[in-house]
Amino acid sequence: DLSARQLALLLTVYLTPPPHTVRGLAAHLEVSKPAVTRALDRLSQEGFVKRKIDPSDRRNVLVQRTVRGSVHLSEFADLVARSAGEAMGAGRP
Repeated sequence: DLSARQLALLLTVYLTPPPHTVRGLAAHLEVSKPAVTRALDRLSQEGFVKRKIDPSDRRNVLVQRTVRGSVHLSEFADLVARSAGEAMGAGRP
């Protein structure tokens, strides 16, 4: 299970155009860089994102999408859609 911060970070990486840096993600989500780094540790461990040193500026870490992360978010979207459909159908006779 992902925390709300981890999920927000994952959605940001997948729903906004790259490139993504730790600094940029922290600014976008209005959290500290260490908070983003901790969340990325977990997302990387799960294989949902990968980190790479920016070859044009080695001080930056680029955060990249993975196939596993795409599949996870697709399954999550299906679950949300199913749950919403069930909730809307629950009030019908």
